[in-house]
Amino acid sequence: MPLDAVAVSNSDWRDRLSGMDIPLAVSSDNVTLDCLKTLISTGRLTFDQGVKLMVNPSLNSVTSLADMVKKARFQDYVFFNENLHVNSTNVCVLACRFCAFRKGPRHPDAYSLDVDQYIERVRPYSSRIDEVHTVGGLHPIWTVSEYCELFSNLKHEFPHIHIKALTAVEIKHLSSRSSLSFSETLSRLSEAGLNSLPGGGAEILVDSVRDRICMGKESSDEYLEIHGVAHSLGIPTNCTMLFGTVESVEDRINHLLRLREQQDESSGFQCFVPYPFLPDKTRLPEAQLATGQEIIRMISVSRLMLDNIPHIKAYRMNIGDKLASYAINCGADDVDGTVGHEEIMHEA
Repeated sequence: MPLDAVAVSNSDWRDRLSGMDIPLAVSSDNVTLDCLKTLISTGRLTFDQGVKLMVNPSLNSVTSLADMVKKARFQDYVFFNENLHVNSTNVCVLACRFCAFRKGPRHPDAYSLDVDQYIERVRPYSSRIDEVHTVGGLHPIWTVSEYCELFSNLKHEFPHIHIKALTAVEIKHLSSRSSLSFSETLSRLSEAGLNSLPGGGAEILVDSVRDRICMGKESSDEYLEIHGVAHSLGIPTNCTMLFGTVESVEDRINHLLRLREQQDESSGFQCFVPYPFLPDKTRLPEAQLATGQEIIRMISVSRLMLDNIPHIKAYRMNIGDKLASYAINCGADDVDGTVGHEEIMHEA
């Protein structure tokens, strides 16, 4: 069924919400009952309400409210697509502490796909996928021209495939390497076949946290600016959060509020993707693997705080099928896709 057949406007889902039966878990909890009243009246929770949801002892109350909002917006529908991940290169000029994917240019496992290799990665799946998702490292030599060549050749070979590619820091890097503005870089990529941005690399949109975990990446403001420019050019994007490194509960809520403010301004975020940090092969010994309850709470609170971003994803490739299937009853309406191949998270 087409997405627009079930999606509803902000006022419509609030009307639906006001007419729904209230679960006992919500009505018996002062925090979630207060949030429900706010959502019905204005649709928008405050910072303080977000923090209270994050620390509320009753996880069942939070997930029950998030499920109400999800059903008010999308009934019982859950979305996915047939997609393939093709990472263009693992060579990167940065060395983020949380990243297990990056390799130096002389590392024996370093790679950079040329056009033929890129297309041949896609070919075996081309008849059964509708999207290719491509991100990679910040290559020390590549400019926007290399990516334009990849995308234009892929589109020529498989015109039906949607190209979702490049994070904000990749756009920043390519702009710098090519002596182009963000707008010029994105325009050239769009003309070559880029259809949307996956939104990765947001990590936590608090610069004091970014300085600790990903020094050298784009700033919080730059992440939002690049996505705003993409939206102004008609390029839709997702947005993300990497949680469970060194950030606080308050940092997580501030992150959500910054995304919400950007969406008010540019209206191009299609989906929010929260995913937990996987610490095994990284250089962040102070980070701990998120529990299942913590992951579910983050998905639920995201649904409640992001009133203007329609879709919330349970990223099954990261959290696993079992937890993703549970999350669709806790606010999530999207489980990503078939993901024929992926490397970045599997390196962690």
